[in-house]
Amino acid sequence: MAKEYIVFLHGVNVRETPENEKNKHYTYADDLFRLIEAAVKRKDSTRNCVKVPLYWGDVNQRSLNELLAILKSSSQWNQLWFRDFRTEQLLQFVGDAGLYISRLIGSMAADQLKEQVFEQLAGYEPDDRLHLVTHSWGTVILFDLLFASRWDNPSIPGFRSVQALRNQLYGIGDDPKKGIRLGSIQTMGSPIALFSLITITGKNEQDESTHDIIPGLEDLLKNIVQGDRKLPWINFVHPGDPIAWPLERLLSRLVTGSNRYVDVQDMLTRGTGFWEFLAQLPPIRETFLALANGGSAHGSYWRNEEVAKRIAANIAITK
Repeated sequence: MAKEYIVFLHGVNVRETPENEKNKHYTYADDLFRLIEAAVKRKDSTRNCVKVPLYWGDVNQRSLNELLAILKSSSQWNQLWFRDFRTEQLLQFVGDAGLYISRLIGSMAADQLKEQVFEQLAGYEPDDRLHLVTHSWGTVILFDLLFASRWDNPSIPGFRSVQALRNQLYGIGDDPKKGIRLGSIQTMGSPIALFSLITITGKNEQDESTHDIIPGLEDLLKNIVQGDRKLPWINFVHPGDPIAWPLERLLSRLVTGSNRYVDVQDMLTRGTGFWEFLAQLPPIRETFLALANGGSAHGSYWRNEEVAKRIAANIAITK
């Protein structure tokens, strides 16, 4: 029986300490996976969904701890406002986001993610399919590792891990005709549209940025699409999530002929609770009060039944 491997990749400021260090189990995607699996079973009880939660949140923790110790040693540290926000939110957000810039820390993430992918996808069969569900900065990291040319240099520490990751996915890598096939893409609260600015930096090969993910993504889409079926890609956007940006019009501009290969749809979502209700009121939703709800909006995708249903619908049409 074919398996549907659902790969999750979280965004910034996610910290987990597994109870069992040998057989690590990360729980950040558990709620969403249960909703997806239940929705898939309602459509087709024979489908076998496999949860693959990838985790990179701890790769930069040592550096963050060292920096925080230095900052706290200041004679004026206790006089600063918002110390908890600085240490538990802002510092971790900026530190995690630095993964995209730093090849050293990025290589550490690549090494860790490669080990997790090989462990959890071991023994996949030709009929199995892979479904990507990425959140926030996790979208940037995954697409960077899979497609950016900055990892093509063998002198980079993460070169071997990145090449191994790419070789696991059909359509890219050393042999594009080998690897597990991609069945669908789901991005949640993703800022990846902002990184399209990178593609504008150069007009010729010498000027192009090594962070540009578009050439590799274009090759993948061309290689995996079969017949008239397009790769389904849903970009979930909560209106109050300041990190989330639309994609459906942008991708057709960036990837030549993408309309032939992929069906990108922006889907608006909603959260729950009193503050969510308050933030949606017309007099409030453009104010700072609505922006204050942005953090809850940004994390709301992980518990959203409509998000799960749409992902399940993509999985159900996979052949």
